[in-house]
Amino acid sequence: MTPQPPPATPVFAAAHVSRNERLSSLFGRIALACGEPFAAAEPGQFVMLRLPETLDPFLSRPYSIHATWFREGRFGGIEILYKVVGPATRRLSLLRPGDEVRLLGPLGRGFRLPPGVRRLFLAAGGVGIAPFRFLVERLAPQGGPPTMDCRLFFGVRTAEELVCAAGIAARGVPVVPTTDDGSAGAHCPVTDPLAAAVEAEPPDLLLACGPRAMLACVADLARRRGIPCQVSLEERMACGLGACLGCAVPGRGGPSRYRHACLEGPVFALEDIEL
Repeated sequence: MTPQPPPATPVFAAAHVSRNERLSSLFGRIALACGEPFAAAEPGQFVMLRLPETLDPFLSRPYSIHATWFREGRFGGIEILYKVVGPATRRLSLLRPGDEVRLLGPLGRGFRLPPGVRRLFLAAGGVGIAPFRFLVERLAPQGGPPTMDCRLFFGVRTAEELVCAAGIAARGVPVVPTTDDGSAGAHCPVTDPLAAAVEAEPPDLLLACGPRAMLACVADLARRRGIPCQVSLEERMACGLGACLGCAVPGRGGPSRYRHACLEGPVFALEDIEL
């Protein structure tokens, strides 16, 4: 991957469910057939999704783009990873092939990999794994392993939530799992093995997506070791276009400097935000 050009102009379009599969009791993955504008999506970008014919929820919801998919060599659409946590995701989990949703996207700015990165560490917490499958696919052309030393550190509450780990490992990316209950991998926060690996073999770049507390620990580690770091923020938002101001996050440069996660993020360089 090379540094991104400015994001493509987002479009508002209908999409149809191609597949909706349950990965665990709480996680699911839905494949949406959508038009060519979504083929320009980059890892770390997102869409605003509105469920069909409903006022509950009234507003669209943001979802990270989990992957793109193809049929007979042609772009077919995008995939979204979701966790069932409320009415909106519960309804999303019940959609069937052929059902229609409305999408706005692709939105925001994704991960930027500068030239010369030879060792890349990914840190994911819970549903924060979503953008990293897309990223690994871009780093692993034609299904082969990434062209760099890439490792994933993946922390979840319990083994059932280690969704997508096997698929990413199959791409040649070592996965270091941790669980809060000790049911799989190490019984510790994901930042513990990450810190040990950083001390042993510092990466050229560190990318993280997950709960704010996890991101704060990753940020502290990156700052102490002087490692370039980008974080993907999971912010609530109503529009995805910067109009509602609901996703403003404090930026560096004083209390009056706020950044909008929907336009300038959701991926930020660590030096650009307060975390």
